[in-house]
Amino acid sequence: MKLKHFIYVLFFIASCGAMQAQIQFEAKLSKKRLGINERLRVDFEMNQDGDNFNPPDFRGFRVVGGPNQAISNSYINGRRSYSKTYSYFLSPQSRGKFTIGQATIEIEGQTYKTNPIEVEITAAVEQPKDENNAEYVASENVHLVAEVSNSNPYLNEAITVVYKMYVSHDVSITSSWREIDTPKYADFWSQNIDNQGNFKIYEGEFKGENYRYVILRTTVLYPQKTGELNIEPLTLDVPIDVQGNKRDIFGRRLMTRVNKTISAGNRTITVKPLPTEGRPDNFNGAVGSFQFNVTTNKTTLDAGEALEMAIKVSGEGNIKLFDLPTVKLPSSLEMYEPERSENVRTNRTGMAGDITEKYTIVPQFKGNYPIRPIPFSYFDPKTEKYNTISSNEIILNVVNGPVTSENSTTSNNSDSKKAVVLSKEQFKYIKLNAELQSKSHEPFFKSVLFWSLLGGPLLLIPIFIIVGKKRDKRLADYEGNRLRKADRMAKKYLSEAKKNMANKATFYEALERALHNYLKAKLNIETSEMAKDRIAVLLEEREVSGANIQQFTNLLKSCEFARYTPASNVTIQQDYNKAVETIAAIDKQIQ
Repeated sequence: MKLKHFIYVLFFIASCGAMQAQIQFEAKLSKKRLGINERLRVDFEMNQDGDNFNPPDFRGFRVVGGPNQAISNSYINGRRSYSKTYSYFLSPQSRGKFTIGQATIEIEGQTYKTNPIEVEITAAVEQPKDENNAEYVASENVHLVAEVSNSNPYLNEAITVVYKMYVSHDVSITSSWREIDTPKYADFWSQNIDNQGNFKIYEGEFKGENYRYVILRTTVLYPQKTGELNIEPLTLDVPIDVQGNKRDIFGRRLMTRVNKTISAGNRTITVKPLPTEGRPDNFNGAVGSFQFNVTTNKTTLDAGEALEMAIKVSGEGNIKLFDLPTVKLPSSLEMYEPERSENVRTNRTGMAGDITEKYTIVPQFKGNYPIRPIPFSYFDPKTEKYNTISSNEIILNVVNGPVTSENSTTSNNSDSKKAVVLSKEQFKYIKLNAELQSKSHEPFFKSVLFWSLLGGPLLLIPIFIIVGKKRDKRLADYEGNRLRKADRMAKKYLSEAKKNMANKATFYEALERALHNYLKAKLNIETSEMAKDRIAVLLEEREVSGANIQQFTNLLKSCEFARYTPASNVTIQQDYNKAVETIAAIDKQIQ
């Protein structure tokens, strides 16, 4: 009986230990019911470290912050406690019930998933209008505005949208903002004129009060449809520093940082169709102010000789959005497909420059050939009238070559076949006596090349045997192959980190994976043993210097905290260089 009770106790203790060692991965929400003007925080928490974390798509929400990563790792009475959390901040896009989908993570070769969680989004809730509330002060002192140059343009007439961010003198912005939603301009031809990070601060007024403002972007649009068109808003996530009520020891107010989502709002323009009255038959959609010219590089030439004809349109308007006039020539002039060249720039008022199409023309017979005037029509939105420009007539004089039996070279549309009188000189370029000569070569048999091809394969056989033995020995080295594989993974992740230096979060995730894989390769440890104290002890046992150990642990700390703290391009480059130097130094010392 006592033995039976003892077995029950052992079974109970083993079950408790298994429950304590059970891997947990779950999603937690800051609230399950919120207003459309509030924010939702989602935490994905695990009790063991994992790889390849994949968040859900957050359908119905806009990600305004994150992913932020927090790690807690401690030892209490010899028992290890570990927690790792990925946090996201979401802004609802519409009212209704939505589901936060499943996130996945790989831990010890197994894939774990969170449970879906339902969230209800209600109408906007009243926000406290307290001047001491940092959220309220930030929302009242930073504004994003989209200024449209013309809200009632013609079809294909240029309009300019200037995005300005107004900031009052009561708050400040010391960190860079982030674009959350970029306009798509579905019904427009668009061209952005960015400032490339060089923002100049201007003084101005917003709703009658003095503000500072910067021009974030200027976009040139050409509407491609008539009627009411929507210009999508530009949305930013902006860190705003607001003076708080707390003061430092010198009596100065401490600053509180608030992240706010600001939007320029939707803008609607009404696009007018081009007038039908007075529209020329050859009108091809050109809108603006243009010049038109047709030139040839020569007017006198021989039959079979090529000339170049250039059709050029220059000016300001939708110069890339219409086709140049077509060319009709006499049937005796052979014309090839044109070569198009563009010299167009886009500035704040629209496109300007020139487009040229160059035709290669080859006359077949002797005679005079007229190229009739070519018309070009465009609509000028300033005068609201159509204008037509015609080129001058060009006469081509073909002085030498075969002639037709009838003098029909002055007709532009002659398609009937004519008897051709051939000149004796027409085929003078054909060589009737080729004067072919043979070149003597040395015989291939018993030459140096012959013996090389014959004996080369025999000499390669011992090399193949040696290489094969080394390959078999390498494949049999299981432990060495595992370490080499981990080395390759570390190099791969360092390479991935280098490619993603422009993205801070992606860079530090890749750098942390590279450091962990390097330790797996050199110390033969698993992810669960990645505590910094444990790493320091193992490296010290392998006779690595204290300075290199300290630098390695500092790199791990940087990876943990840099994702949710500001980091410049210089800091990212320095961390990457330190990682390369540290791994190289440890490689030389490790035993």
